[in-house]
Amino acid sequence: MWDKFLNSITNNWQGIAWPALTLILGYFIYQLLQRYFLHKEKASNNAVLQRQITSFIFILFLVITFVLVLPIKDSMQSQIIGLIGILLSASIALSSTTFLGNLMAGIWLRSVKNFRVGDFVEIKDNFGRVSARGLLHIEIQNRERDLITLPNMFLVANPVTVMHNDGTIISIEVSLGYDVDHSVIEPILCEAAAKAGLENPYVYIESLGDFSIVYKIHGLAKELNTMLSARSRLNSCVLDALHEANVEIVSPSFMNQRQVSEQVFIPTERISKRYSKTKPEDVIFDKAQKAEKLDDLRKTHRDLLAEIEEMKLAIKEETNTETKQSLKVRLEKLVEREDKTHQYLLSKEQEINLEGKDK
Repeated sequence: MWDKFLNSITNNWQGIAWPALTLILGYFIYQLLQRYFLHKEKASNNAVLQRQITSFIFILFLVITFVLVLPIKDSMQSQIIGLIGILLSASIALSSTTFLGNLMAGIWLRSVKNFRVGDFVEIKDNFGRVSARGLLHIEIQNRERDLITLPNMFLVANPVTVMHNDGTIISIEVSLGYDVDHSVIEPILCEAAAKAGLENPYVYIESLGDFSIVYKIHGLAKELNTMLSARSRLNSCVLDALHEANVEIVSPSFMNQRQVSEQVFIPTERISKRYSKTKPEDVIFDKAQKAEKLDDLRKTHRDLLAEIEEMKLAIKEETNTETKQSLKVRLEKLVEREDKTHQYLLSKEQEINLEGKDK
């Protein structure tokens, strides 16, 4: 009788102990994972994404393990695990345009690495600079300085045009009459593009209309940060170059109905060129520029962390006392610099995240 009682207590204790031990171990392992990724966030931009994915997989694994150690029949365990699998499969199947869909799209976009914060992008009818990248969305700042949030699924479903880092082609069209030969017009337009600061200019004759020829002047703009002002500057230089060459820029209907004694419509008095010291891009894409600089600072911070680790290894391997002491002094300065950089990063990240939103 006493043996049966002891066996009963032992069986009940074992039935409770394994699930409890699983939960306790799972809790401590989860906390270690969180500490690991909090430390890793200093050195990697993708640490937040990695932490979220790892936490999800770990919790799923913990739930399955907990079910397996429960003191229940094998058939019941199989049914519970099967139910978890069905729910997970159904969630993935039904999430093509919702949370998990955007999550998967975000993982895919980060693996492709076709653009980064600060890049000029065009997605369908949306053009601007990337000011933020999240797990489920990206944020771009458009020409009107407004912030546009686009879900990652939208980016996967539509072509994403990324402006080349080494420069992009700027072009404008101008229609001129048949009275001036194209061999005269093309050098004028190329010279105007060169004055506008564009490299390797070239001209296309786009179309031959009933009353005018449409020319399209192209040039390579090396500075993407001044792309919008470069287009305006090109328009201005083309206008000046054509007027200096006594070439009129008038519409066909205006030319056909002129009743002004053949007056030439070129300004007689010219005002010297005056460009504002403030570039339009500095106002339009202010948040995107700050985000790009912050991303560059993150890289600098990661380099500091790598240098600190190398310095620690060098101190550990150094045998000379004076050299070791000198390395320790340098290490202290590096650690101090890294700490200040990290604090600055945190403050700037908070500032940029709140920019354009209600405080």
